[in-house]
Amino acid sequence: MRRLWIGLTYAVFLLLIVIPLFKIASGALQDGVGGLVEALTRPEAIHALMMTGIIVVIVTVINTVFGVMLSIYLVRAPWLHPRIKGLLNSIVDLPYAVSPVIGGLMIVLLVGPDTVIGAMLEGAGVKIVYALPGMVIATLFVTFPLMVREVMPVLQEIGSQQEEAATMLGSYSWYTFWKVTWPSIRWGVIYGVVLTVARTLGEFGAVLVVSGNIMNLTQTATTLVYQDVENFNVLAASGVALVLAAFSVGLLLLMEWAKKRREVH
Repeated sequence: MRRLWIGLTYAVFLLLIVIPLFKIASGALQDGVGGLVEALTRPEAIHALMMTGIIVVIVTVINTVFGVMLSIYLVRAPWLHPRIKGLLNSIVDLPYAVSPVIGGLMIVLLVGPDTVIGAMLEGAGVKIVYALPGMVIATLFVTFPLMVREVMPVLQEIGSQQEEAATMLGSYSWYTFWKVTWPSIRWGVIYGVVLTVARTLGEFGAVLVVSGNIMNLTQTATTLVYQDVENFNVLAASGVALVLAAFSVGLLLLMEWAKKRREVH
């Protein structure tokens, strides 16, 4: 029975991960390396990949700063009432329970061009929906829990004794953070960054709703893949998808290597 379950596990792994990755790679290379290069050097592909890279950088920076801050507040802040902490803790998990498409729709309903807030912002020259800011907000909504859920358990595990001792010895809060807290949570932050980057690269639903998928303007790599599939351009779609998959798999392998290196030390 044990061998049967192990065999079924490997079969599911092959069916859901290995075979699809192989099909993407074979589809991208069906016309050789030249066909792959041509698919990736199209103006729309270059723009979509650049837009994706910009969103990855912005979202990762914001997620890291505010994710670490919120984690510290939820674990350490004595001035927050336990009920408020519980409420915030539940809200952090909201993107796990809500579809990304619904998240994107909420942004459109809040700050879209037909709303009061959206009209005021556009009147001031700030466009949210169908522009880069809306795409960043939508991606932040989807990825925000990743950093918090990596850092919070580490803070809970290490306790607050060392930080309290540093404060009693006269250390300022920033000095205490960099010299005491940061060395303890840095691996959790690194894991959170890797997961955030990988998730941002693959985000589709929320971005599609708020971006409008406008070619050479608000198109990301995932929405370009969607458009190529709709246009039956499977080779081009497979090429862009292969790049995204390679980056994501590479990041996850890097995280596993970092975990093993941490265990050794």
